[in-house]
Amino acid sequence: MRIDKTNYYLDIAQVVAERGTCLRRKFGAVIVKNDTIISTGYAGAPRGRKNCCDIGTCLRQKLEIPAGERYELCRSVHAEANAIISASREEMIGSVLYLCCIDPEGEVVGGTDCCSMCRRLIINAGIDRVVVRDTKTEFHTVDVNKDWVEIDDSLEDKRGY
Repeated sequence: MRIDKTNYYLDIAQVVAERGTCLRRKFGAVIVKNDTIISTGYAGAPRGRKNCCDIGTCLRQKLEIPAGERYELCRSVHAEANAIISASREEMIGSVLYLCCIDPEGEVVGGTDCCSMCRRLIINAGIDRVVVRDTKTEFHTVDVNKDWVEIDDSLEDKRGY
């Protein structure tokens, strides 16, 4: 049986996530436009800096900070941000970002979403939709304009994914 295109791109995002260097969760992102991969990105420290997996510690984990909070303490650049950095805005306008999160054992973590900072980056990049893997074959889709622009959660005191 042939895999559908959405899960094909989510599978690629999942493989990209395996390259991640976070000790808590690994994210992989793939930006696609007109059935062409524009860029990929995974969560990891800025180029030239040591990754959490290299130094063996995560400050947010050590301080027991819940998911979705206090990202200024994180060493990593998020997968979505790295994918956006690697593409031109012209290429991203009207594109789709596919996102997958896995735990340290490589299992899919369902129910995740982009953090508030990555949401702002995605909005400004001109990306139309975000598709997030929930299980090996299930996913949820975000309409960026409808779900993140028209409904501005930054006006509320929401945290986490």
